[in-house]
Amino acid sequence: MKLFKQTAHALHSMLVKKEISAVELAQSSLARTDEVEPTIRSYITETREQALAQAAAVDAKIGRGEAIAPLAGIPGAIKDNICTRGTRTTCASKILANFVPPYDATVVDKLAAQGAVVTGKANCDEFAMGGSTENSGFFVSRNPWDTDRVPGGSSGGSAAAVAAGEAVWALGSDTGGSIRQPAAYCGNVGLKPTYGRVSRYGLVAYASSLDQIGPITRDVTDCALVLNAIAGYDAKDSTAINIDAPDYTRALVNNVKGLRVGLPKEYFGTGIQPEVATTIKKAVDQLIAMGAEVKEVSLPHTEYALPAYYLLAPAEASSNLARYDGVGFGHRAPGTDIIDMYKKTRSEGFGPEVKRRIMLGTYALSSGYYDAYYLKALQVRTLVKQDFDQAFAEVDVLVTPTAPTTAFKIGELSDPLAMYLQDIFTIPVNLAGLPGISIPCGFVHGLPVGLQIIGKPLAEAAIIQAAYTLEQANDYHTRFAPLGEV
Repeated sequence: MKLFKQTAHALHSMLVKKEISAVELAQSSLARTDEVEPTIRSYITETREQALAQAAAVDAKIGRGEAIAPLAGIPGAIKDNICTRGTRTTCASKILANFVPPYDATVVDKLAAQGAVVTGKANCDEFAMGGSTENSGFFVSRNPWDTDRVPGGSSGGSAAAVAAGEAVWALGSDTGGSIRQPAAYCGNVGLKPTYGRVSRYGLVAYASSLDQIGPITRDVTDCALVLNAIAGYDAKDSTAINIDAPDYTRALVNNVKGLRVGLPKEYFGTGIQPEVATTIKKAVDQLIAMGAEVKEVSLPHTEYALPAYYLLAPAEASSNLARYDGVGFGHRAPGTDIIDMYKKTRSEGFGPEVKRRIMLGTYALSSGYYDAYYLKALQVRTLVKQDFDQAFAEVDVLVTPTAPTTAFKIGELSDPLAMYLQDIFTIPVNLAGLPGISIPCGFVHGLPVGLQIIGKPLAEAAIIQAAYTLEQANDYHTRFAPLGEV
């Protein structure tokens, strides 16, 4: 039996029964990384010694007869824009190539409290700006289902690590789809929680009103377990919701009878790959067969969500990334004076996509253009949220494609606008601050297709139950990427 193919909940049972040890499990994960990492390149930094020490601590606890948490001893990866004390956090950027945080993010603290094992920091698009990991300042990660293709982004390294068996679970961050889209491309489950449901303390900011940390896992059960570990109020995060998080494993109920499902007509129009649309509709037919009530709804401002996002997010990025100037921390380039040092530092440290978004954001916030661009985008954001509110007056959840296509080839979308369009189905969810989950629902030409389920604010349990029910009717979540298989 190959341990790297198992789910977290299956491995937890094996650990409790002493069929395996946590150290054996960690060693299996690290051996798998040795096997596939030269090709996949999921990790920027590996934390092998730390992982083995964490695993040994779990074994000691089991040896004393103590109960262990569901994620204790289970190997996972942390996206490299989430701070880890004593382990460098680069945001896949040369400007932070040697930055070692003096503190852990709240989510990292919570996982440590469970005894989770961290095997490394996962590659991503630089400062989470991108949808393919091609914008990483170091290297491109590859999709385990087809290594000529991208794993998605910006949490591409996290998704690839789970799909390739290098990690059982991973954390990503989602600003406009950066958990759900790579999960779809790599055949994983990926969940973006309600804005404020999971603490952002220790997440290096891209767009503060949109960013949210969430899990990428093998199946919906694991997703609920990781969400249980990281959700909840945090006084260190001023945007955290001060409401107790429920036990999301209680939502693992195989039943959608009477569930009102909405299909936004705007998500099934031009631009979607025909085979992807067909695959999604087959999944919807399954929901109907299991007792769900499906109806078409409208989100009329969907077409404006993408341009609004690419004004708002870069505007926030322009402000958030102003701190990287070579003075306080990070890369510093020598200059003839302080202004020259600023220019050279930022020119050398930031990649093309980050520079592009900083310039877009600075322009949108500049005098004379603020009302025309940034303020107008805020108004569109309100309209997008109102569309969702009206839809949820009629239905319980919305079902859409996660992405308009399957994973594209590395270098195929060199036009930034073409790349931005890959997020057209995920961005509106961030603008409205809603929870969304992507689950595998089929394959097109051997590549996974993701189905997105969107819920009302704080309705993670509802989307988890719908996702779990659909998952149990299929075997897509049990299929493993062919990389390295004999």
